[in-house]
Amino acid sequence: MNNHNEAQKQATQSEVIVVIIPFPTQGHLNQLLHLSRLVSSYYIPVHYVTTPIHCRQAKLRIQGWNSLSSPLINFHEFSVPAFDSPPANPHSAFQFPSHLVPSFFSALHLRKQVAQLLSALSETTKRVVVIYDYLIPYVGQDVASLPNGEAYCFHPLSREDLVQYSSGALFNTCRAIEAPFLDVLAEEKGRQWAIGPFNPLKIFKPKDPSHGRHKCLEWLDKQVHESVMYVSFGTTTSLTDDQVESLAIGLEKSGQKFIWVLRDADKGDIFLDDVRAYKLPNHYEERLELNGQGMIVRDWAPQLEILAHASTGGFMSHCGWNSCMESITMEVPIATWPMHSDQPHNALLVTEVLKIGVVVKDWESRDKLVESLTIENAVRELMASEKGEVIRKRAVVLGSAVKRSVADGGDTHVEIDNFIAHIRR
Repeated sequence: MNNHNEAQKQATQSEVIVVIIPFPTQGHLNQLLHLSRLVSSYYIPVHYVTTPIHCRQAKLRIQGWNSLSSPLINFHEFSVPAFDSPPANPHSAFQFPSHLVPSFFSALHLRKQVAQLLSALSETTKRVVVIYDYLIPYVGQDVASLPNGEAYCFHPLSREDLVQYSSGALFNTCRAIEAPFLDVLAEEKGRQWAIGPFNPLKIFKPKDPSHGRHKCLEWLDKQVHESVMYVSFGTTTSLTDDQVESLAIGLEKSGQKFIWVLRDADKGDIFLDDVRAYKLPNHYEERLELNGQGMIVRDWAPQLEILAHASTGGFMSHCGWNSCMESITMEVPIATWPMHSDQPHNALLVTEVLKIGVVVKDWESRDKLVESLTIENAVRELMASEKGEVIRKRAVVLGSAVKRSVADGGDTHVEIDNFIAHIRR
């Protein structure tokens, strides 16, 4: 839905309208679309605002549910200036996805159109609530000028900083995962709600057989329970050719089954062609197919379904917060390989605090190649050792606790109810 007339019509039927503004990268688009689903489940209209490219990306890649099945979610595709969309540089001294910066700056031009939408909505509803990503506060700040507007800052995990015009903060976490940190935050000023996990715990399965299952799921169906290592490093970082070769050798020599998502980092516009194709050692994929040890996935993988599959027993991950939360909720232990931003902190949380993972790449060695032997040993440690079995049992206990928190009467369920009651007050 793009026009203000339709938005105003829906606004007259609700005392509260929520406008959600995601940061334009996959992990953030994904989390805030999941949040849109949660809020709309309380019969509150939600307006999800981004650029046409990123709206299309979010809807195309959503997993676990069908975005078209939530009629209260309204998608606004506001035009922004064209931007450069270069590929990631795997040899960059810093793994931060600087190749996406042009798209970040372009998204700042959303502010004027968002302000117009907020003004239109405010005329026909009791309260307009803006939930904005902490990385893009600029776009929604005009809500502060509305007499019936208020804003809440979304953070992936527990953080302390709040933007001045924010009335509180939302976190994609829960007490089962970060209770000590949330207790510290509770002493700070400002309202805060830990309402994660955002991702669905039950996976949507289309009834239409033509919709099809990904071929990797068919392969997983044939594997032994908890025998497969899932390998994926997110959407913002590319590996060097040397690192790809080392990883390929390490996985193969580990002797463990694996699914490896091997694709280049997203560009600012994911729909552009000319995507780098990684090269593997000679006859590598042929050997995997012949001996059945593994599978290479070069397209978009159904990560939630892979993690939820009974044959998946481990996840080698960059430790983006989406991936951590999805792995935790599906009770899958993690082999940590952080790349940038919050990922080193997330990796420490996984291995040192929650103790549901092993280290593949230490952050202090971030500039060094991870040797194949290191990878081989880490995979075996998680998938085929007594220590790995202890870690796996701990992951099951934590995942079960998170699921209980989402159920009626659980901490997360109460937090969500409290937040909804607050914005409906």
